[in-house]
Amino acid sequence: MANHVFETDCKCKSCNGTGIYVGRAERDGAGVQCYKCKGSGKDRIRFEYDDFEGRVVRTDVRRVYRANPGIVIGEREGVFRLEDFGGVSYSEWLNGHAFTPGTEDRQHTCPAWFYQCADYDRKPYWTECGYGTFISCKHFGNKAACWARWDKEFGGK
Repeated sequence: MANHVFETDCKCKSCNGTGIYVGRAERDGAGVQCYKCKGSGKDRIRFEYDDFEGRVVRTDVRRVYRANPGIVIGEREGVFRLEDFGGVSYSEWLNGHAFTPGTEDRQHTCPAWFYQCADYDRKPYWTECGYGTFISCKHFGNKAACWARWDKEFGGK
């Protein structure tokens, strides 16, 4: 149960307060009653929240990653460890450790793939990058070389 509840009436965003919706299928002066406000032009919003008293510590997380590039991150004994996917320990993260170069998932992704999810401003646009899926790029098998290049070009920024 939330500590605070805020409720108020506001102008319906779906119909801009008119009670009538006009979309792609309504033409030549046709309109339909707005489904959201049922034609009233008014919407009721409700916002529930608790006071922030500090970050809550999780007990079920051991490692934190800057982003997930769309792969399963987990452990399988003798195959994968959490460290194989980059990241930092949860205790380091709690203490403010930055996601510095080297904390990316360099084993499973290339710089373009990882930074497309993590920080689009740091995604490289190299002419030799393949088109289509990242793993179909002819350089993906030697992604360590791509990471070395990324470190030189973007790592210090």
